[in-house]
Amino acid sequence: MSTFIEFLPLFMFATMAMLLFSGFPVAFVLGGVGVAFGLIGVLTGELIPIQLYSITQRMWSGAAENLTLTTVPLFVFMGVVLEKAGVAKDMLASLNRALERVPGGLALSVTLLGIILAAATGIVGASVVMLSLLAMPVMLEKRYSPALASGTIAASGTLGILIPPSIMLVIIADLLSRSVGTMFMAAFGPGLLLGVLYLVFILGVSVFAPGAAPAARSGHGSKDLGRLIVTLLVGLVPAFLLIFCVLGSILFGWATPTESAGIGAGGALLLAFVVRPVIYTALSYTRFAIEGAAANAAKGGALSRFAAENRGWWRIFLDSIRESALTTGMIFMIILAATAFALTFRLLGGEHLVTDYVIALELSPWHLLAIVLVLVFVLGFFFDWIEITLIVLPVFAPIMLAQDFGEHVSPQDLPYWFAIMLAINLQTSFMTPPMGPSLFYLKAVAPPEVRLGHVYRGIIPFVVLQLIALMLVMAFPEIAMWIPHAMLD
Repeated sequence: MSTFIEFLPLFMFATMAMLLFSGFPVAFVLGGVGVAFGLIGVLTGELIPIQLYSITQRMWSGAAENLTLTTVPLFVFMGVVLEKAGVAKDMLASLNRALERVPGGLALSVTLLGIILAAATGIVGASVVMLSLLAMPVMLEKRYSPALASGTIAASGTLGILIPPSIMLVIIADLLSRSVGTMFMAAFGPGLLLGVLYLVFILGVSVFAPGAAPAARSGHGSKDLGRLIVTLLVGLVPAFLLIFCVLGSILFGWATPTESAGIGAGGALLLAFVVRPVIYTALSYTRFAIEGAAANAAKGGALSRFAAENRGWWRIFLDSIRESALTTGMIFMIILAATAFALTFRLLGGEHLVTDYVIALELSPWHLLAIVLVLVFVLGFFFDWIEITLIVLPVFAPIMLAQDFGEHVSPQDLPYWFAIMLAINLQTSFMTPPMGPSLFYLKAVAPPEVRLGHVYRGIIPFVVLQLIALMLVMAFPEIAMWIPHAMLD
């Protein structure tokens, strides 16, 4: 009996792992195991009943009353509005028009759009589905390799989990009790590095294996330069202004992350429901005037379309609110349940048990870091990022932040450096089978000729690129820390 009580936290962890594999909802597993082992702790005398009340108190103060987490529903709403309003479709058309003569131009356009969407939304599921619906049929029609097309879309869609504003970074910063703004600054460099690695890889494949990404045969001459410029301005400038308002307000200290999330949500509404319809209506009037169409018929047709679009915007607005509420509710339910699990694990002595075991192994900081990163990578094959973050980070973060890496990274930079490496590592969980959600998002909406084998083969080089980015950040912490140092020093 004494042995059972001593290792009660390990039994708790094992029970949680087995139930997660059962397919039962994650929030119910974490919360249920936390409450059940809290009651077991009371029955065995390890806990007193009043300590169970502290669990509900921590759930309220740590999640429901946490002002930092108010950014989550705002960023979710911003991303959903941009996705449903068709802004991404405009951006892809603009990028593809600009890069149509470049080898692999369509795949490069998809990757660039993924980078832009990452900085504008941060919602992986929406980005992957959107890119799949918009780009996959066109890429197959242009005779792109199904594997390359699948890998490009899946990898580009997952950049939103790393490039700020990222919901994952908000949660990691909260768990580590660090600044969300500084975490965003630290993630910006590695996120762009990963995007550049994707672009270089796609360009290399397009040059050395042109059969996988055939070059476009038709191009537009110099007489279309003016139309191309207008297309780029209409498709990209409004989105870049929104990104600057959100990220620039944080980087330059004009607003807190919570305030910038409000700016982003308001800006997304303005862009989707005012700027975009006005621009397209103005272009319609201009085209009618240039082409000499009958004035009355032209105006009547434009006004009819504008009215129809306005009725559509209202439906988009309601759908955006509904989907944002569902996504936010899911995230917060898991956060509340994971809080209950983590606190019960700590009250039962799990944190000290793990710490004592690690100390007894006498591992160096680098060996310990490697073990944590390998553990997170392996867990990514089976679990989602939010599950891994809320389970692993409370256990291992105190141990990691107590390590001394000497001159390689300062104690002040260590939490952010560790968090960014963890974030890059967690990004692989979206693409590693059998549970990689991005793979199933893509396969669910891809044409029938795209088989699961194509998807699996396509993501392998991109997972390797993610690991290369992880190694680079590990070897050169300044990749992550140069923006925080430049902005805060």
